[in-house]
Amino acid sequence: MNRQKSSRGKHSLLLVVASLGLLVLGAGCVWWASTNIGAQSRESVDAHRSPSSTPTTVAVGQVGSAGDDAAPTQPGKVLYAAYPVEGERVGTLSIPALKQTLPIIEGTDADELKKGIGHFAQSVLPGEADNCVLSGHRDTVFRRLGELKIGDRFIVQTSAGTFTYKIKRIRIVHKDDRTVIVPFDHAVLTVTTCYPFRFIGNAPDRYILVADLVTHQ
Repeated sequence: MNRQKSSRGKHSLLLVVASLGLLVLGAGCVWWASTNIGAQSRESVDAHRSPSSTPTTVAVGQVGSAGDDAAPTQPGKVLYAAYPVEGERVGTLSIPALKQTLPIIEGTDADELKKGIGHFAQSVLPGEADNCVLSGHRDTVFRRLGELKIGDRFIVQTSAGTFTYKIKRIRIVHKDDRTVIVPFDHAVLTVTTCYPFRFIGNAPDRYILVADLVTHQ
């Protein structure tokens, strides 16, 4: 009887030790994952702080590849003598399919979005190699954005020239989805607005159009 009790006691002790070991291992994995994901997110944001730079590695998401008709770009080529300050007009965005021409303002705060389309300051400027991100309100400048389709064009005019982009992808993501600002290895225009278009209150999603640069004049 004592031997059986002793044996059961040893087995119980081993189970406790094993359970503690699994808990420690699990906690370590969670810590490692959170630390590395956090570092990757910071690297992704930092990659966009230098407007003229093209990152050679991608920390978050996957680098987009240029389509067959995408215009060749020259990484690192400086198109703008100076980076615009917040609230400054960057240029215009024309949408031929909707017969619209809208002002592009540097910054995406409420004040900038009242004036037109906002340029996300941590993305490159139009025409530069990488991801240029523009945002606008669904109930003002972008109320008809849902009418666009694959193959339609965006024409951006700035001090660096006229850039024509062709829509290659349309998607809907959650408002917290950070893949909207992933780096690309060529010049891309990402246009975003809140979704659903007729939602009352703070919309939960984002409507995203991704377009490749096809011509530069």
